Amino acid sequence: MQGRALELGTLVGVQLFGVLDQLFIVYANDHADQETDRRNRTPTLFSGGSRVLVEGRLSPRALGTAAIVCAVALLSLSVGLAVARGAPLLVPLAVAALALLWAYSHPPLRLSYRGGGELLQMVGVAGVLPLYGYVAQGGELGRFPWALVMFLLPTHLGCAIATALPDEPSDRESGKLTLPARVGGERAAWAIVALNGLTWVLAPFGLGSVGLSAGLGLLVPVVATLAVPLIRPAPPGSRLIQLRVAAAITATLSTIALPLVGLALA
Repeated sequence: MQGRALELGTLVGVQLFGVLDQLFIVYANDHADQETDRRNRTPTLFSGGSRVLVEGRLSPRALGTAAIVCAVALLSLSVGLAVARGAPLLVPLAVAALALLWAYSHPPLRLSYRGGGELLQMVGVAGVLPLYGYVAQGGELGRFPWALVMFLLPTHLGCAIATALPDEPSDRESGKLTLPARVGGERAAWAIVALNGLTWVLAPFGLGSVGLSAGLGLLVPVVATLAVPLIRPAPPGSRLIQLRVAAAITATLSTIALPLVGLALA
């Protein structure tokens, strides 16, 4: 696969987009989920919200204002990049990033409470963000490596499910239909294994689409994935649940590293 040199100014702009998007997600989701977070007695580093509203460290109004500021900054940055790089598609992609969070947390859709939250996370992280970076760097939409994205979608979905594992009791109490709340933590753990397994099946096609192969690097996500169901019992609120989530996150991050490192060294 032939590529082109990264434009460093654009790279900084894209990274800033990612930071603003992440902050918007955290602020807006905390604002929308504050009642559920108040019921959450098993928060972890990976889940349960930031707790700033629950603990009274910030007011809902302040957090809502911060979310709006991040959204406006994200859109302004995208307009600037679109003009500078001659890439108008960046603006609708930025709108899509904001819309995904709105559909996740806010009425009328509020899909995190209707069973579609993990899918929205997958689409945003594994779809919108890489496409945004690709287009910003001058990539042609018709040459975007869709097979690579398809390869990464299942493991991202598994990671989204994993971060909901510690919140199972409060999510069920609040009627939030995450997979762990619907089927229980142990079954959800096996779903994570199955999704990562699908990623391994797709690896030759996804990595091959950009001229790479998995090789021994695939051993890291395989071992991390197998640890997910083996770390038990892991009820919400325990130390083992945090290790289980960390294992699932490691599986996804190490899988993402395969094409990143491979393309960097190519």
